[in-house]
Amino acid sequence: MRSSIPPSLILFGSLLIPPGAATAGDQKDSPSIADLYADSFHIGVALNAGQIAGRDPSDVRVINGHFNSYTAENEMKWERIHPTEGNFDFTMADALADLGERNDAFLVGHTLVWHNQTPEWVFEDSEGKPASPERVLERMRNHIETVVTRYRGRFDGWDVVNEAVNEDGSPRESNWRKALGDSYIAEAFKAAHAADPEAKLYYNDYNLWKPAKRDGVVALVKDLQAQGIPIHGVGIQGHYGIGSPPLEELEASIEAFAALGVAVMITELDVSVLPFPNSEQWGADLSVNFALSAELNPYTDGLPADVRVAQDNHYRALFALFLKHRDSIDRVTFWNLNDGTSWKNNWPVRGRTDYPVIFDRQNQPKSTYRALVDLKLAYDEAP
Repeated sequence: MRSSIPPSLILFGSLLIPPGAATAGDQKDSPSIADLYADSFHIGVALNAGQIAGRDPSDVRVINGHFNSYTAENEMKWERIHPTEGNFDFTMADALADLGERNDAFLVGHTLVWHNQTPEWVFEDSEGKPASPERVLERMRNHIETVVTRYRGRFDGWDVVNEAVNEDGSPRESNWRKALGDSYIAEAFKAAHAADPEAKLYYNDYNLWKPAKRDGVVALVKDLQAQGIPIHGVGIQGHYGIGSPPLEELEASIEAFAALGVAVMITELDVSVLPFPNSEQWGADLSVNFALSAELNPYTDGLPADVRVAQDNHYRALFALFLKHRDSIDRVTFWNLNDGTSWKNNWPVRGRTDYPVIFDRQNQPKSTYRALVDLKLAYDEAP
């Protein structure tokens, strides 16, 4: 199994397809990107409620044809699946499990413990005051046990804890940490493992290319391992922009997590073409919001050719890196199915027009998709 892209094909930051290489245009139909990359890693996608339910035949065609791993974008987060104490709504999660089984897809439960989209009642007593640590821990264990046990043997992996580390590598002072201290992470992983001992258990976070945050997550994984608590992988959230992040830093993170003996996943991948209002806050912090303005929303009438080419090149460079580390990377999951349903249209500025994924608003493959097809075909044909 090859461990790197042939040097004759690669430029750091872009990839050159040699003359005569096969291209997507040579194919009678658009090849399945999941099938094309099947010998390297799963190609996943985050799905919204309508897509899980199969309401749009165009969505169904793309989901069935191009992806072999599914994650619910929001429908399995605590506020949706367990909105009030003891009352669970499994409608969409059941539908996702059914969809995954029909298509023999790798299913990821997202997410069990997170500081966002968790109802306030989880941390409060009957009078609205902070609940006791014992009560909060009981609620967390009950939630994890109920959800994971229901899908035992049906979901392959779980994002057990999401975004628990600050940019400087220190623990995030979330409601979970305020109630339970740092032990909540270990308790969450123990509860998930008890509920399904065969499931893969992951930690998931954004901006993990940053050295300080990388080091914080390395320390977190080592601490769990030292306690004998199962953790099987780290999800590197890929909320990126053209030219970001520095590929050498992203590679250092892939190597650092792989060195711990855990799998690496590229989760939540998108490449925004829009200006970010504050480069210091790049990532996925939902508390960050800015007002809409024309300068922050420049492509309402379509994407200029030079910007499209720059995005294609950045995606190609990212996937060249992923192929280089294919022995360590289990999955690359796009966030979301198409440009029209991407969360980037509304974060960090609501009402923008972004073009961050590989299918357009009509579910047609973009030049970005073609670039990734060409990359893999060239990789497979290289000596």
